[in-house]
Amino acid sequence: MKWTPANAMDLKGELSKLLPQFSEKSRDRLLRVLQDPGFSGQISASEVAALAESEHRTVTALMVELLPLARTYSRPPISNYLVGAVARGSSGDFYLGANIEFPGHSLGFSVHGEQSALSNAYMHSERGVSAIAVTAAPCGHCRQFINEMSPSGDIEVLIADNPAVKLAALLPMAFGPKDLGFKDGALPVKEVNLARPKGQSDDLTLAALEAARNSYAPYTKAHSGIAIGTQSGRIHKGAYIENVAFNPSLSPLQTALAALIVAGETYSAISRVALVELESAVISQKSVTEAALGAIAPPARLQVVRTTIAV
Repeated sequence: MKWTPANAMDLKGELSKLLPQFSEKSRDRLLRVLQDPGFSGQISASEVAALAESEHRTVTALMVELLPLARTYSRPPISNYLVGAVARGSSGDFYLGANIEFPGHSLGFSVHGEQSALSNAYMHSERGVSAIAVTAAPCGHCRQFINEMSPSGDIEVLIADNPAVKLAALLPMAFGPKDLGFKDGALPVKEVNLARPKGQSDDLTLAALEAARNSYAPYTKAHSGIAIGTQSGRIHKGAYIENVAFNPSLSPLQTALAALIVAGETYSAISRVALVELESAVISQKSVTEAALGAIAPPARLQVVRTTIAV
């Protein structure tokens, strides 16, 4: 499949190629969702139900059949291997995601398709995720990340032409939050009471603060969030999402870039970035944010603001 960024496509024409099994009525319905100016990779439960009814499909089947659409958001300039993912939240909403690679930066900074879809659900404050459909079997890195979202292992993993399987079957004897003394995983989102930095009142910094307040950092307590401002005037937020195995953790910039891409924007649109992080934390997101932005959006201005736990 050719790597074609979704925002650069003639969506109406491409949808007939991506989803030929769908009726024109359903494709038009989906097109209206995708072309909404505020689209953020989320398809509401009501739209999902309408599509499933129109196509005489189960919701599970619909998730798998939407994978070609999710894959158009893939950005793999290094591997040229496209991965799409669709997560289903407890609300019934669908969340699209795709893999992202960053030329000029470490391979370890790549965002896997499953991470993209699940972080999308996380940033929309889903209380839980019941299933995730993927274009290929999740790698070990992703299985570990999915486990952090639902340490019970009950999330269903769906792959085309294969029976649904619980995560627990793909990750037996899982290492999870309980192994470091924590009862719960990342969902539902738990707000952290971070103080509003003195003298900071601009929309971008406040959006980054909101993302930081929603970050998940039980292992380091290094809460952080990022907000990306684009030339279109939109703001894309990203919270730090930590993982018990450390390496699968998503930095706030990775989460925000995944949000930017499923919203149909490009790196060239990035004009400003604000990072809010906890003062004197054991880790910092500043250096990795500077390095990644230097590779993908050199003109972007980065503002770093430190905060504290409110008392």
